[in-house]
Amino acid sequence: MTDSRETALRILHALLEEKSFSGSVQSASCDGHEEDNAFITMLILTSLRHLVYIRKVLKNLISRKLSKQNAVCRTALILGATELLYMQTPDYAVINSYVNLVKQKTDRYIAGFANAVLRKIGREKENLVHTDTGEFFPQSFRTLLRQDYSAKTIDAIETASAIEPRLDITCIDASSAQKLNGQILPLGTIRLTGRGRINLLPDYDKGTWWVQDFSSSLPVKMLDNLADKNVLELCAAPGGKTAQLLNAGARVTCLDISKERLKILEENLNRLHLTPERILCCDGLKFLEQTDNKYDIVLLDAPCSATGTLRRHPEIVHLKTSADVSAQTVVQKQFLQRVGGVLKPNGILLYCTCSLCRDEGENQINSFLRNQPEFKIIDLRQKIPQELSAVVTDEGFIRILPQHLASFGGADGFFIACLQKVK
Repeated sequence: MTDSRETALRILHALLEEKSFSGSVQSASCDGHEEDNAFITMLILTSLRHLVYIRKVLKNLISRKLSKQNAVCRTALILGATELLYMQTPDYAVINSYVNLVKQKTDRYIAGFANAVLRKIGREKENLVHTDTGEFFPQSFRTLLRQDYSAKTIDAIETASAIEPRLDITCIDASSAQKLNGQILPLGTIRLTGRGRINLLPDYDKGTWWVQDFSSSLPVKMLDNLADKNVLELCAAPGGKTAQLLNAGARVTCLDISKERLKILEENLNRLHLTPERILCCDGLKFLEQTDNKYDIVLLDAPCSATGTLRRHPEIVHLKTSADVSAQTVVQKQFLQRVGGVLKPNGILLYCTCSLCRDEGENQINSFLRNQPEFKIIDLRQKIPQELSAVVTDEGFIRILPQHLASFGGADGFFIACLQKVK
């Protein structure tokens, strides 16, 4: 367990102190045994979901400010407080483990300080847990959201996002859906109610389903008559939308700049017995400039701030800033400026981002339309059941917020626009 805590300390320290955003806490802890990895993942995600309150607790208990050189102690105290307050680990095990880790990485004086702080938390545990109001968003993230949403909406996003998400899957056939025994969400996504290893779930080896959040599954469901359509999928990895397109009979060229992510895409498609026309590892912008091919549909799952995935990646609320959003909007605009050149007449551009920020969604597409009169909006209103009507904007776009599927446990934040090249 000590080794697991040391791994968790290393990962969380890199996230918070070095601002190292890997996009996946889970993938960073894959070197140990499965039980250790599960503990590491739970410990880090729990600490991130409660980090705003834990920092307040530590600020009240610590009379002196820890120097930058003692940042490892600060991270250890966050993890120790997480276990003491939220994971029901015996106090002595928590305190001894983290004090020893601090001693190894600093000195005995700092370790003594950590020991005193953790013991205080242990003594006041009951009261501290009782006074936790569930605050998830730091002020910096609230400021980011305030550009687009009211305080009431931000509170609703925060409440929904603090709930640990369940696993969503897309099934090829109904028989597998029945075996998996989950909730059927609107438009067919299956939400599993239990937990466990993904590769031990029914029919995993048969390749009749894949992991895909409800929101991520929606873009392809907005398309009609995909059989034999030539589709270019940009930023395709890890392949959930690729699988949907292929399963519907499309001929897909999928492209991504990351070799590592494309390897995952290939593994996923092999398990599902699905084969695209081509898999290309290259810069999407350069491909759009150089290719002479024309496509019926271009699916642009654009690079974005990923703020919509904060339920699964709570580190986002502590790391992402307006500067991150601005940087991504530049890249999105570059893709949009080039994509018309590879579309056939009457071709479809399906644009989506897993972002909560309107600059990466509504504002980006409205700006594109002002400068590209050959495109028109395809209103997605008729594609959405009445029970989800709140996700459709006045323009006919889809804007999903985490609270929109509250009765089912929430959803990832997402934006979708469907445009047709009419000239």
